[in-house]
Amino acid sequence: MVKNAKSIIQFVVLFSIGILLIWLSLKQVAPEKDKIIDSFKNANYFWIAISMCIAFLSHFLRAYRWNYLLKPLGHKVNLLNATGHVIVGYFANYGIPRMGEVTRCTLAAKYDKVPFELGFGTVITERIIDFILFLAIFFLTLLFQHAELMSLANQLVFDKLSTQFNNISAHPTKMIVLIVGLLALFAVLFFLRKKFANLLKGKLGGLLKGMADGISSILKTDKPFQFIFLSIAIWVCYFYSLYFCFFALQGTSHLGQKECLTLLLFGTFGVMFSPGGLGAYPAIVGGILLYTFKIDMASSFALPWLSWTSQFVLVIITGIISLILLPIYNSKRNVVSSTIDK
Repeated sequence: MVKNAKSIIQFVVLFSIGILLIWLSLKQVAPEKDKIIDSFKNANYFWIAISMCIAFLSHFLRAYRWNYLLKPLGHKVNLLNATGHVIVGYFANYGIPRMGEVTRCTLAAKYDKVPFELGFGTVITERIIDFILFLAIFFLTLLFQHAELMSLANQLVFDKLSTQFNNISAHPTKMIVLIVGLLALFAVLFFLRKKFANLLKGKLGGLLKGMADGISSILKTDKPFQFIFLSIAIWVCYFYSLYFCFFALQGTSHLGQKECLTLLLFGTFGVMFSPGGLGAYPAIVGGILLYTFKIDMASSFALPWLSWTSQFVLVIITGIISLILLPIYNSKRNVVSSTIDK
């Protein structure tokens, strides 16, 4: 009961933040309303359709890869079922964050007799692999977009800190309050240093152990290289599902793959931040387009919303279809199976 209440509170808070970000974005671009409407009207939706096909391929590859983790545990999920389970999981994530993992494993237990605990363990392993690949995206972005990332850091962090410090230093009272506050903070950190060290050690150790367990589980699969290839292919699909959206708008059609790396990196943070990336993904990606890549405001607003909405529509439609077809398909499988047994 407490866990359900916590999930509901988390959903309400994150959903509210997403709505707030949408409102702030709309307020910011209100003067460009007509240009934004024209951007949506004149967009080339052929490229959006291509993006959606690539996104669906990423879901299929994730479903296909799942059996590489299940097989060493003595289980297998029918490929059509696995695809449906994965898509319904994404569908559930738009409601409550992280509910998708539970939903996917529940469906696998119901239709493919995979024990929930085992299925959930493989999904955790997937998340660890995704995190490792996300780190790889970060370092690739740092390598190819170093100047842009530093410009972004200066604009969002260092310049603002410098401005705030100059404002405070001009007022002695504020400066004294700041110094006293910093000294108090250092004192608290000093007295609690052992507790913080143990907490950090425990969490960091748990993270490293989890990553090591995830990698070792890959090595236990029959075909580790195929698993690694599929894992990379999933992220390649994520990349190109965003990249092809560039060509839908004249204002972003000149952007290349290096820029796409940056948007993929920060867009992923947006997806983590709110249910399905609601509000956060368009706000983050749009901000980078506008302030870092100097794209016009109408295109900076339209592109992330075209990308996010197309993925949302894809998951909603295929998720509803999966929810309808899964019981029908599996009832027929059971009939055929029982006939063969006789």
